[in-house]
Amino acid sequence: MKTVRVGAGLGFYGDSWRPLRASIERGGVQYIASDHLSELTLAILQKDRQKDPAAGYARDGVPMLAELWPLAAKNKVRFVLNAGGLNPRGAREAIFRSFREKGWKAKIATVTGDSVLERIDELRAAGETLAHMDTGADIGSVRARLLFASAYLGAQPIAEALAQGADIVLTGRVADAALTLGPLAHEFGWRWDDWDRMAAGLTLGHLLECSGQGSGGNFGSAGEWAKVPDYAHLGYPIAEVSEDGSALFTKPPGTGGRVSFDTIRQQLLYEVHNPHAYYSPDVVLDMGSLKFQDEGNDRVRVSGACGAPRPRTLKIVAGYHDGWMGTGMIGFAWPEAYAKCEKAAEVVQAWVKERGWPVEDSNVEYVGYNSLLGANADPTYRDQLNECFLRMTIRTQDRKVADGFGRLFPWLGLSGPPYVGSLKGVQAAKELLGIWPCLVRRDFIEKNILVETEQV
Repeated sequence: MKTVRVGAGLGFYGDSWRPLRASIERGGVQYIASDHLSELTLAILQKDRQKDPAAGYARDGVPMLAELWPLAAKNKVRFVLNAGGLNPRGAREAIFRSFREKGWKAKIATVTGDSVLERIDELRAAGETLAHMDTGADIGSVRARLLFASAYLGAQPIAEALAQGADIVLTGRVADAALTLGPLAHEFGWRWDDWDRMAAGLTLGHLLECSGQGSGGNFGSAGEWAKVPDYAHLGYPIAEVSEDGSALFTKPPGTGGRVSFDTIRQQLLYEVHNPHAYYSPDVVLDMGSLKFQDEGNDRVRVSGACGAPRPRTLKIVAGYHDGWMGTGMIGFAWPEAYAKCEKAAEVVQAWVKERGWPVEDSNVEYVGYNSLLGANADPTYRDQLNECFLRMTIRTQDRKVADGFGRLFPWLGLSGPPYVGSLKGVQAAKELLGIWPCLVRRDFIEKNILVETEQV
Protein backbone atom coordinates (compact mmCIF):
# COMPACT_ATOMS: atom_id res chain seq x y z
CA MET A 1 0.00 0.00 0.00
CA LYS A 2 1.35 3.39 -1.00
CA THR A 3 2.26 5.81 1.76
CA VAL A 4 3.54 9.39 1.67
CA ARG A 5 5.70 10.88 4.40
CA VAL A 6 5.38 14.61 5.02
CA GLY A 7 7.59 16.35 7.53
CA ALA A 8 6.92 19.58 9.38
CA GLY A 9 9.06 22.53 8.37
CA LEU A 10 9.23 25.87 10.12
CA GLY A 11 6.31 26.93 12.29
CA PHE A 12 6.85 30.68 12.03
CA TYR A 13 9.09 33.32 10.46
CA GLY A 14 12.48 32.97 12.16
CA ASP A 15 11.97 29.40 13.40
CA SER A 16 14.89 26.95 13.34
CA TRP A 17 15.45 24.74 10.31
CA ARG A 18 18.19 22.67 11.98
CA PRO A 19 15.77 19.85 12.95
CA LEU A 20 14.86 19.41 9.28
CA ARG A 21 18.19 17.76 8.66
CA ALA A 22 17.16 14.79 10.80
CA SER A 23 13.79 14.58 9.01
CA ILE A 24 15.53 14.47 5.62
CA GLU A 25 18.48 12.25 6.58
CA ARG A 26 16.68 9.58 8.59
CA GLY A 27 12.99 10.48 8.69
CA GLY A 28 12.23 9.14 5.22
CA VAL A 29 10.22 12.21 4.27
CA GLN A 30 9.24 12.98 0.67
CA TYR A 31 7.96 16.46 1.43
CA ILE A 32 8.70 19.28 3.85
CA ALA A 33 5.69 21.52 4.52
CA SER A 34 7.12 24.75 5.90
CA ASP A 35 4.87 27.43 7.39
CA HIS A 36 6.52 30.86 7.60
CA LEU A 37 3.48 33.13 7.82
CA SER A 38 1.03 34.49 10.33
CA GLU A 39 -1.16 37.57 10.16
CA LEU A 40 1.50 39.36 12.22
CA THR A 41 4.17 38.19 9.77
CA LEU A 42 2.35 39.79 6.85
CA ALA A 43 2.49 43.09 8.74
CA ILE A 44 6.24 42.66 9.24
CA LEU A 45 6.73 41.84 5.56
CA GLN A 46 4.71 44.90 4.57
CA LYS A 47 7.09 47.10 6.56
CA ASP A 48 9.98 45.45 4.69
CA ARG A 49 8.26 46.13 1.38
CA GLN A 50 7.72 49.78 2.25
CA LYS A 51 11.49 50.13 2.60
CA ASP A 52 12.31 48.01 -0.47
CA PRO A 53 9.73 47.16 -3.14
CA ALA A 54 11.74 44.03 -4.02
CA ALA A 55 11.26 42.70 -0.48
CA GLY A 56 8.06 41.48 1.16
CA TYR A 57 8.90 37.78 1.39
CA ALA A 58 10.08 35.74 4.38
CA ARG A 59 13.84 36.03 4.19
CA ASP A 60 14.52 32.84 6.12
CA GLY A 61 13.39 30.70 3.17
CA VAL A 62 16.55 31.45 1.18
CA PRO A 63 19.17 30.48 3.80
CA MET A 64 17.07 27.46 4.81
CA LEU A 65 17.12 26.11 1.26
CA ALA A 66 20.74 27.13 0.76
CA GLU A 67 21.72 24.92 3.68
CA LEU A 68 19.35 22.00 3.10
CA TRP A 69 18.90 21.73 -0.66
CA PRO A 70 21.93 19.49 -1.41
CA LEU A 71 20.71 17.00 1.19
CA ALA A 72 17.09 17.32 0.05
CA ALA A 73 18.00 16.83 -3.63
CA LYS A 74 20.06 13.76 -2.77
CA ASN A 75 17.07 12.26 -0.92
CA LYS A 76 14.49 13.47 -3.48
CA VAL A 77 12.68 15.61 -0.93
CA ARG A 78 10.43 18.40 -2.21
CA PHE A 79 9.67 21.63 -0.34
CA VAL A 80 6.32 23.40 -0.09
CA LEU A 81 6.62 26.72 1.71
CA ASN A 82 4.58 29.89 2.03
CA ALA A 83 7.72 32.02 2.42
CA GLY A 84 6.63 33.99 -0.65
CA GLY A 85 4.63 36.17 1.72
CA LEU A 86 3.59 39.34 -0.08
CA ASN A 87 6.04 38.78 -2.94
CA PRO A 88 6.37 35.14 -4.10
CA ARG A 89 8.12 36.09 -7.33
CA GLY A 90 10.66 38.12 -5.36
CA ALA A 91 11.32 35.10 -3.17
CA ARG A 92 11.77 32.95 -6.27
CA GLU A 93 14.33 35.38 -7.72
CA ALA A 94 16.26 35.40 -4.44
CA ILE A 95 16.37 31.59 -4.43
CA PHE A 96 17.36 31.58 -8.11
CA ARG A 97 20.32 33.85 -7.37
CA SER A 98 21.44 31.68 -4.47
CA PHE A 99 21.17 28.44 -6.47
CA ARG A 100 22.88 29.85 -9.56
CA GLU A 101 25.86 30.98 -7.50
CA LYS A 102 26.24 27.41 -6.27
CA GLY A 103 25.49 25.72 -9.60
CA TRP A 104 22.44 23.89 -8.25
CA LYS A 105 19.45 22.80 -10.32
CA ALA A 106 15.81 22.81 -9.26
CA LYS A 107 12.37 23.46 -10.68
CA ILE A 108 10.67 26.19 -8.67
CA ALA A 109 6.98 27.07 -8.85
CA THR A 110 5.24 30.18 -7.54
CA VAL A 111 1.57 30.43 -6.61
CA THR A 112 0.12 33.93 -6.89
CA GLY A 113 -3.34 35.44 -6.92
CA ASP A 114 -3.84 35.74 -3.18
CA SER A 115 -3.04 39.47 -3.16
CA VAL A 116 -6.21 41.52 -3.69
CA LEU A 117 -5.19 45.00 -2.53
CA GLU A 118 -5.44 46.36 -6.05
CA ARG A 119 -8.88 44.74 -6.44
CA ILE A 120 -10.63 46.08 -3.33
CA ASP A 121 -12.73 48.61 -5.25
CA GLU A 122 -13.52 46.04 -7.96
CA LEU A 123 -14.72 43.56 -5.35
CA ARG A 124 -16.88 46.15 -3.61
CA ALA A 125 -18.40 47.20 -6.92
CA ALA A 126 -19.28 43.53 -7.52
CA GLY A 127 -21.28 43.46 -4.28
CA GLU A 128 -18.68 42.17 -1.83
CA THR A 129 -19.00 44.23 1.36
CA LEU A 130 -15.65 43.10 2.84
CA ALA A 131 -17.11 44.03 6.22
CA HIS A 132 -14.99 43.33 9.29
CA MET A 133 -15.68 39.73 10.37
CA ASP A 134 -15.80 40.55 14.07
CA THR A 135 -17.38 44.01 14.21
CA GLY A 136 -19.27 44.30 10.94
CA ALA A 137 -17.59 47.67 10.29
CA ASP A 138 -17.48 49.05 6.75
CA ILE A 139 -14.08 48.63 5.07
CA GLY A 140 -14.53 52.14 3.73
CA SER A 141 -13.40 53.41 7.14
CA VAL A 142 -9.88 52.13 6.46
CA ARG A 143 -9.87 51.93 2.64
CA ALA A 144 -7.47 54.86 2.16
CA ARG A 145 -5.07 53.39 4.73
CA LEU A 146 -4.93 49.81 3.40
CA LEU A 147 -1.39 48.57 2.78
CA PHE A 148 -1.95 44.92 1.88
CA ALA A 149 -4.80 42.45 1.49
CA SER A 150 -4.29 38.71 0.99
CA ALA A 151 -6.83 35.94 0.60
CA TYR A 152 -6.23 32.52 2.14
CA LEU A 153 -5.87 30.11 -0.77
CA GLY A 154 -6.34 26.36 -0.58
CA ALA A 155 -4.32 23.33 -1.62
CA GLN A 156 -5.34 22.99 -5.27
CA PRO A 157 -2.71 25.33 -6.77
CA ILE A 158 -0.03 23.59 -4.71
CA ALA A 159 -1.06 20.22 -6.13
CA GLU A 160 -1.05 21.76 -9.61
CA ALA A 161 2.50 23.05 -9.10
CA LEU A 162 3.67 19.62 -7.99
CA ALA A 163 1.98 18.05 -11.01
CA GLN A 164 4.07 20.41 -13.14
CA GLY A 165 7.16 18.80 -11.61
CA ALA A 166 8.11 21.52 -9.14
CA ASP A 167 10.80 20.60 -6.63
CA ILE A 168 10.08 23.72 -4.60
CA VAL A 169 6.64 25.34 -4.38
CA LEU A 170 6.59 28.96 -3.16
CA THR A 171 3.24 30.43 -2.16
CA GLY A 172 1.97 33.61 -0.65
CA ARG A 173 -0.91 33.47 1.84
CA VAL A 174 -2.38 29.98 1.80
CA ALA A 175 -4.10 28.19 4.65
CA ASP A 176 -1.42 26.65 6.85
CA ALA A 177 -2.69 23.08 6.44
CA ALA A 178 -2.81 23.44 2.64
CA LEU A 179 0.97 23.06 2.64
CA THR A 180 0.43 19.40 3.60
CA LEU A 181 -2.90 18.75 1.92
CA GLY A 182 -1.53 19.84 -1.47
CA PRO A 183 1.18 17.15 -1.63
CA LEU A 184 -1.20 14.46 -0.34
CA ALA A 185 -3.90 15.27 -2.88
CA HIS A 186 -1.26 15.28 -5.62
CA GLU A 187 0.31 11.97 -4.62
CA PHE A 188 -2.94 10.06 -4.05
CA GLY A 189 -5.05 11.75 -6.72
CA TRP A 190 -7.73 12.61 -4.19
CA ARG A 191 -10.87 14.24 -5.57
CA TRP A 192 -11.38 17.77 -4.34
CA ASP A 193 -14.95 16.91 -3.33
CA ASP A 194 -13.94 13.81 -1.35
CA TRP A 195 -14.63 15.65 1.86
CA ASP A 196 -13.43 12.96 4.26
CA ARG A 197 -10.04 12.70 2.57
CA MET A 198 -9.82 16.48 2.38
CA ALA A 199 -10.59 16.53 6.10
CA ALA A 200 -7.87 13.94 6.75
CA GLY A 201 -5.32 16.04 4.89
CA LEU A 202 -6.45 19.15 6.76
CA THR A 203 -6.07 17.33 10.08
CA LEU A 204 -2.53 16.23 9.32
CA GLY A 205 -1.57 19.63 7.99
CA HIS A 206 -2.88 21.22 11.16
CA LEU A 207 -0.86 18.79 13.28
CA LEU A 208 2.31 19.55 11.29
CA GLU A 209 2.01 23.31 10.89
CA CYS A 210 3.71 24.36 14.14
CA SER A 211 7.10 22.59 13.84
CA GLY A 212 8.23 21.39 17.28
CA GLN A 213 4.91 22.12 18.94
CA GLY A 214 3.61 18.94 17.30
CA SER A 215 6.32 16.82 18.92
CA GLY A 216 6.39 17.99 22.52
CA GLY A 217 7.51 21.61 22.28
CA ASN A 218 5.48 24.19 24.21
CA PHE A 219 3.68 21.28 25.86
CA GLY A 220 1.67 20.90 29.03
CA SER A 221 1.89 22.49 32.43
CA ALA A 222 2.35 21.64 36.12
CA GLY A 223 5.52 19.67 35.57
CA GLU A 224 4.47 17.77 32.43
CA TRP A 225 6.63 19.96 30.21
CA ALA A 226 9.72 18.99 32.23
CA LYS A 227 9.25 15.33 31.28
CA VAL A 228 9.74 16.01 27.57
CA PRO A 229 13.21 14.64 26.73
CA ASP A 230 16.06 16.58 25.10
CA TYR A 231 14.53 19.89 24.10
CA ALA A 232 17.92 20.89 22.69
CA HIS A 233 17.61 18.29 19.91
CA LEU A 234 13.85 18.15 19.50
CA GLY A 235 12.75 16.50 16.26
CA TYR A 236 9.98 17.94 14.11
CA PRO A 237 6.92 15.72 13.55
CA ILE A 238 6.35 13.52 10.51
CA ALA A 239 3.09 12.11 9.14
CA GLU A 240 3.23 8.81 7.26
CA VAL A 241 -0.03 8.93 5.33
CA SER A 242 -2.01 6.14 3.66
CA GLU A 243 -4.30 6.60 0.68
CA ASP A 244 -7.43 6.49 2.85
CA GLY A 245 -6.14 9.49 4.82
CA SER A 246 -5.20 7.61 7.98
CA ALA A 247 -1.67 8.24 9.18
CA LEU A 248 1.05 7.34 11.60
CA PHE A 249 2.28 10.46 13.35
CA THR A 250 5.86 10.26 14.55
CA LYS A 251 9.27 12.01 14.47
CA PRO A 252 12.79 11.18 13.25
CA PRO A 253 14.54 8.46 15.24
CA GLY A 254 17.22 9.60 17.65
CA THR A 255 15.74 13.07 18.20
CA GLY A 256 14.38 14.73 21.30
CA GLY A 257 10.79 15.61 22.04
CA ARG A 258 7.73 13.44 22.43
CA VAL A 259 4.90 12.24 20.21
CA SER A 260 2.02 10.91 22.28
CA PHE A 261 -1.74 11.05 22.60
CA ASP A 262 -1.44 14.10 24.86
CA THR A 263 1.03 16.09 22.76
CA ILE A 264 -1.00 15.45 19.61
CA ARG A 265 -4.36 16.37 21.08
CA GLN A 266 -2.91 19.60 22.45
CA GLN A 267 -1.69 20.56 18.98
CA LEU A 268 -5.03 19.52 17.46
CA LEU A 269 -6.92 22.09 19.51
CA TYR A 270 -4.41 24.87 18.89
CA GLU A 271 -6.02 27.95 17.30
CA VAL A 272 -9.39 26.21 16.97
CA HIS A 273 -12.63 28.08 17.61
CA ASN A 274 -15.17 25.31 16.98
CA PRO A 275 -13.71 21.79 16.85
CA HIS A 276 -16.86 20.52 15.15
CA ALA A 277 -16.57 23.07 12.35
CA TYR A 278 -12.93 23.89 11.65
CA TYR A 279 -13.03 25.95 8.46
CA SER A 280 -10.42 25.92 5.73
CA PRO A 281 -10.55 26.85 2.02
CA ASP A 282 -10.70 23.15 1.09
CA VAL A 283 -13.09 21.56 3.58
CA VAL A 284 -14.84 22.01 6.92
CA LEU A 285 -13.46 19.50 9.44
CA ASP A 286 -15.40 17.92 12.30
CA MET A 287 -12.73 16.96 14.84
CA GLY A 288 -15.25 15.04 16.92
CA SER A 289 -14.84 11.93 14.78
CA LEU A 290 -11.04 11.77 14.98
CA LYS A 291 -9.34 8.82 16.65
CA PHE A 292 -5.84 8.93 18.13
CA GLN A 293 -4.31 5.58 19.04
CA ASP A 294 -1.06 5.86 20.98
CA GLU A 295 1.19 2.97 19.93
CA GLY A 296 4.09 4.04 22.15
CA ASN A 297 7.66 4.85 21.09
CA ASP A 298 6.64 8.23 19.67
CA ARG A 299 3.99 6.77 17.37
CA VAL A 300 0.34 7.82 17.27
CA ARG A 301 -2.16 6.47 14.74
CA VAL A 302 -4.54 9.17 13.41
CA SER A 303 -7.80 8.24 11.66
CA GLY A 304 -11.51 8.93 11.41
CA ALA A 305 -11.56 12.40 9.85
CA CYS A 306 -14.94 13.59 8.61
CA GLY A 307 -15.48 16.61 6.42
CA ALA A 308 -18.27 18.79 5.11
CA PRO A 309 -18.26 20.75 1.81
CA ARG A 310 -15.83 23.63 1.60
CA PRO A 311 -17.15 27.15 2.32
CA ARG A 312 -18.38 29.37 -0.49
CA THR A 313 -16.16 32.21 0.73
CA LEU A 314 -12.48 32.73 1.42
CA LYS A 315 -11.02 34.77 4.23
CA ILE A 316 -9.03 37.90 3.47
CA VAL A 317 -6.56 39.35 5.93
CA ALA A 318 -5.87 43.01 5.19
CA GLY A 319 -3.55 45.40 6.95
CA TYR A 320 -3.91 49.17 7.30
CA HIS A 321 -1.95 52.04 8.83
CA ASP A 322 -3.24 52.48 12.38
CA GLY A 323 -1.11 55.25 13.83
CA TRP A 324 2.15 55.20 15.78
CA MET A 325 3.28 53.52 18.98
CA GLY A 326 5.41 55.24 21.59
CA THR A 327 7.19 53.03 24.13
CA GLY A 328 9.08 53.58 27.37
CA MET A 329 10.57 51.13 29.85
CA ILE A 330 12.35 51.47 33.19
CA GLY A 331 13.16 48.94 35.94
CA PHE A 332 13.47 49.29 39.71
CA ALA A 333 15.10 47.06 42.31
CA TRP A 334 14.07 45.90 45.79
CA PRO A 335 12.88 47.21 48.19
CA GLU A 336 9.37 48.17 47.04
CA ALA A 337 10.20 47.56 43.39
CA TYR A 338 6.57 47.29 42.29
CA ALA A 339 5.51 50.40 44.22
CA LYS A 340 8.28 52.40 42.54
CA CYS A 341 7.09 51.25 39.11
CA GLU A 342 3.52 52.20 39.96
CA LYS A 343 4.58 55.67 41.08
CA ALA A 344 6.72 56.12 37.96
CA ALA A 345 3.69 55.31 35.81
CA GLU A 346 1.68 58.00 37.61
CA VAL A 347 4.43 60.53 36.93
CA VAL A 348 4.61 59.72 33.21
CA GLN A 349 0.83 59.87 32.89
CA ALA A 350 0.84 63.32 34.53
CA TRP A 351 3.53 64.55 32.13
CA VAL A 352 1.54 63.30 29.11
CA LYS A 353 -1.64 64.98 30.37
CA GLU A 354 0.13 68.29 31.01
CA ARG A 355 1.39 68.34 27.43
CA GLY A 356 -2.05 67.71 26.01
CA TRP A 357 -0.76 64.98 23.73
CA PRO A 358 -3.44 63.34 21.53
CA VAL A 359 -3.21 59.78 22.85
CA GLU A 360 -5.87 57.41 21.52
CA ASP A 361 -4.96 54.39 23.60
CA SER A 362 -2.42 53.47 26.26
CA ASN A 363 -1.19 50.45 28.14
CA VAL A 364 0.66 50.05 31.44
CA GLU A 365 2.21 46.75 32.44
CA TYR A 366 4.65 45.57 35.07
CA VAL A 367 7.20 43.08 33.78
CA GLY A 368 7.81 40.55 36.52
CA TYR A 369 4.27 40.84 37.80
CA ASN A 370 1.50 41.03 35.19
CA SER A 371 2.96 41.50 31.71
CA LEU A 372 2.15 37.87 30.86
CA LEU A 373 -0.66 37.02 33.27
CA GLY A 374 -2.59 40.28 33.04
CA ALA A 375 -5.68 40.26 35.24
CA ASN A 376 -4.80 36.73 36.41
CA ALA A 377 -1.66 37.90 38.23
CA ASP A 378 -1.76 37.16 41.96
CA PRO A 379 -1.54 40.52 43.82
CA THR A 380 -0.14 38.88 46.95
CA TYR A 381 3.25 38.60 45.16
CA ARG A 382 3.51 42.27 44.14
CA ASP A 383 5.30 43.53 47.22
CA GLN A 384 7.74 40.60 47.29
CA LEU A 385 9.33 41.27 43.90
CA ASN A 386 13.12 41.62 43.88
CA GLU A 387 12.88 43.65 40.68
CA CYS A 388 10.13 45.01 38.49
CA PHE A 389 10.04 46.79 35.13
CA LEU A 390 7.49 49.37 34.11
CA ARG A 391 6.59 49.22 30.42
CA MET A 392 4.22 51.79 28.98
CA THR A 393 2.96 52.21 25.43
CA ILE A 394 0.69 54.71 23.71
CA ARG A 395 -1.03 54.84 20.34
CA THR A 396 -1.33 58.16 18.54
CA GLN A 397 -1.76 59.46 15.02
CA ASP A 398 1.05 61.97 15.66
CA ARG A 399 4.49 60.45 15.06
CA LYS A 400 6.22 63.27 16.96
CA VAL A 401 4.17 62.46 20.05
CA ALA A 402 5.08 58.78 19.78
CA ASP A 403 8.77 59.72 19.49
CA GLY A 404 8.53 62.12 22.42
CA PHE A 405 6.87 59.64 24.74
CA GLY A 406 9.98 57.47 25.15
CA ARG A 407 12.09 60.54 25.91
CA LEU A 408 10.18 61.11 29.15
CA PHE A 409 11.58 57.99 30.79
CA PRO A 410 15.25 58.97 31.28
CA TRP A 411 14.04 61.87 33.43
CA LEU A 412 12.76 59.36 35.96
CA GLY A 413 16.33 58.31 36.78
CA LEU A 414 16.96 61.44 38.84
CA SER A 415 13.46 62.93 39.10
CA GLY A 416 11.38 59.93 40.06
CA PRO A 417 11.25 57.21 42.73
CA PRO A 418 14.63 56.07 44.20
CA TYR A 419 16.39 54.58 41.24
CA VAL A 420 18.65 51.56 41.34
CA GLY A 421 17.63 49.67 38.26
CA SER A 422 17.74 49.65 34.50
CA LEU A 423 16.62 52.07 31.84
CA LYS A 424 16.06 50.87 28.30
CA GLY A 425 17.33 53.40 25.78
CA VAL A 426 14.94 55.85 24.17
CA GLN A 427 12.83 53.97 21.65
CA ALA A 428 11.74 55.54 18.38
CA ALA A 429 8.12 55.55 17.27
CA LYS A 430 6.90 52.41 15.52
CA GLU A 431 4.26 52.35 12.84
CA LEU A 432 1.19 50.37 13.84
CA LEU A 433 -0.64 48.16 11.36
CA GLY A 434 -4.22 47.22 12.08
CA ILE A 435 -5.62 43.89 10.86
CA TRP A 436 -8.88 43.73 8.89
CA PRO A 437 -10.32 40.21 8.45
CA CYS A 438 -13.19 39.80 6.00
CA LEU A 439 -14.81 37.31 3.62
CA VAL A 440 -15.12 37.25 -0.16
CA ARG A 441 -16.73 34.90 -2.67
CA ARG A 442 -14.12 32.33 -3.61
CA ASP A 443 -14.77 32.48 -7.36
CA PHE A 444 -13.73 36.14 -7.39
CA ILE A 445 -10.32 35.06 -6.08
CA GLU A 446 -9.70 31.67 -7.64
CA LYS A 447 -10.11 32.90 -11.21
CA ASN A 448 -6.94 34.96 -10.74
CA ILE A 449 -4.71 32.25 -9.23
CA LEU A 450 -1.62 31.65 -11.33
CA VAL A 451 0.92 28.81 -11.04
CA GLU A 452 4.26 29.47 -12.75
CA THR A 453 7.06 26.89 -12.85
CA GLU A 454 10.63 27.67 -13.92
CA GLN A 455 13.89 25.74 -14.01
CA VAL A 456 16.98 27.17 -12.34
